[in-house]
Amino acid sequence: MKARTQSSGILSGANDGASLVSKQRSRLEAILSKLQQSGEVNVDALSAELGVSPVTIRRDLDQLERDGLLQRTHGGAVSLEPLFYEPFRNDRSFQSQLEKMADEKRRIGRAAAALIERGETIALTPGTSTMSVIRALPHNQNVTVVTNTVNIAMELSRRQDLDIFVTGGHLRGDWFSLVGPTAVQSLQPMLIHTLFVGADGIDAAWGATCFNADEADLNSAMVRSARRRIAVVDHTKFGIVAGWRICQTSDLHVLITDTGASEEMVEPFRKAGVQVMRV
Repeated sequence: MKARTQSSGILSGANDGASLVSKQRSRLEAILSKLQQSGEVNVDALSAELGVSPVTIRRDLDQLERDGLLQRTHGGAVSLEPLFYEPFRNDRSFQSQLEKMADEKRRIGRAAAALIERGETIALTPGTSTMSVIRALPHNQNVTVVTNTVNIAMELSRRQDLDIFVTGGHLRGDWFSLVGPTAVQSLQPMLIHTLFVGADGIDAAWGATCFNADEADLNSAMVRSARRRIAVVDHTKFGIVAGWRICQTSDLHVLITDTGASEEMVEPFRKAGVQVMRV
């Protein structure tokens, strides 16, 4: 009888421990979700919202900082500053484009990231809309990220919960992307579950297009390697046909854009069988 009682106590303790771990994981995910939305979090506000003591929240924030997922501040935490190395700035530079339609791109990025499933291998073409997807990636979901973009790889290097694969290739410095035959060849043996396609232009008749031939070649290789292809473009890209095709409209499964895109703009994509999300 004593042995049975002792065994029961051990099992109970194990269950309690598992429950505590599960609760902490839920809190950490909630904190990171809040941080992605607002860029900063406060200990007292999180304590009230999550129903735990400020001491517990501080321990959670310390853990997330050790994992490289945020930066602690007095009274809370903030998102890590992105790592950008911009050799020059003009109207077409990465940083200039990143600042355009910033709120719309954040909404598109969050909606796109919400479609990622646990254990997936995802890939992203270069661009500012796909950067927004990166910043909304779910945490602790065993996700592998394939990228040919140096700044994305650097930003994600702080995420210890992700497995990052970077293609080789020739560096296109103004957009941080690796292009050329080596980059294309590195993708050939890969199976990508979900690809997020950014574009300089999107048109129902011409598909997704960009202004750089090497980048179009690499992006097309990603399309060929992907099971599910999701375009992420803000409404200003509709009706634009750039010089080089990434993929045809029929290659796309989902199109995510912002509410600035009218029904008239998105209806041709629906008729082509593409699921359209306006966020």
